[in-house]
Amino acid sequence: MSERISSIDATRIVAMVGVVVIHTNPFEGLGTYGNLANFLLESTARFAVPFFFMASGYFFALQIARSDPTTQFRKRVSRISSLYLFGLLLTFPVFLAGTAVQASVENRDIVTSVVHGLTAFVSPVELIYYGTSVSEILWFFPALLFSYLFIYLCTNHGLGAYLLPISLGFHLVGLLGSSYTMFVDIPFAVRDGLFFGFFYTSLGYAIYSYDWQPDTDRSTLYLGLTILFGALHIGERYVLGYVITESTVAEGVYWSSYTVGTALVAVSLFVFLLSRPDLGTSTAVPSWGRNYAVGIYVAHPPVLYVLQKGAEALSASGYEIQNTISWHLVLTPATFFGALLLYLSVSKLRPVPVGGFSLPRGDWIQDR
Repeated sequence: MSERISSIDATRIVAMVGVVVIHTNPFEGLGTYGNLANFLLESTARFAVPFFFMASGYFFALQIARSDPTTQFRKRVSRISSLYLFGLLLTFPVFLAGTAVQASVENRDIVTSVVHGLTAFVSPVELIYYGTSVSEILWFFPALLFSYLFIYLCTNHGLGAYLLPISLGFHLVGLLGSSYTMFVDIPFAVRDGLFFGFFYTSLGYAIYSYDWQPDTDRSTLYLGLTILFGALHIGERYVLGYVITESTVAEGVYWSSYTVGTALVAVSLFVFLLSRPDLGTSTAVPSWGRNYAVGIYVAHPPVLYVLQKGAEALSASGYEIQNTISWHLVLTPATFFGALLLYLSVSKLRPVPVGGFSLPRGDWIQDR
């Protein structure tokens, strides 16, 4: 199979919309119906990050099958590290400036506030492993990087056949620590490479490694399963968020990011896409996914931050817009297209070597 699969490329940009939806929280706080709309939108969008991990694992396996694993692993490390550094350099100045402005508005010492902000930004564990020191949104890159590392170590030490059981074991711990806390208390963070990314990246890796090409004649079945599992996923989240806790939608939105149903939806969708590799070929959607999805992901944290801080400033001035339907209708597309514009602007700059890395631009940042 070609390294370019139109159906997966097309879904990249759709998944990127889902990521932005999760981060912008449309309609949350606008009463019962607003919270319900947010719950349904976010529950539907939860396939997005697992999809990106699975696609990364699938193409990692494809490339390893065609060349030296160590060489491919090093290329992936270089690429993901550069993307992460790129995201940090876009986001860090904006967040730091926001800290200074906030301190000024609240009549706090600006220098002290900035120093505290810098200290938080360079926390080694948060910066290198969890990826949350500057922006929690950028956690995906370290998680993917460590997912590649775990897969590489397993395959290099003769544990390739046990890759899925091993990653599933860690993921079950992650589920207990995030969505099923009523059974056991996990005293450490679980949204990371080991407990989340490793499992989904291994799923994509295993699908290619097992040399399984889903039959096109069964694509309708796979699509039906995706819809069924999607409905079950929403139901599962509703039970976890409202039935067990005896809460109501009017009181708030269930926040947990992934459940058992998440995996079922992600796998069935990915299999469907593989069964219809030419889906979207006659449209521009695969090109958007291939060329812009990663760029939008990297660029949207500072754009969203500026938009939210701008809304807060307007609210402080007496122009309350954050609790209006208009604001919620505008924020998601403004973040998406603002990030696209920022990425396109930055991508025209010359590559800048930084510590042995070259910050990505143009076609280098494309998904592959």
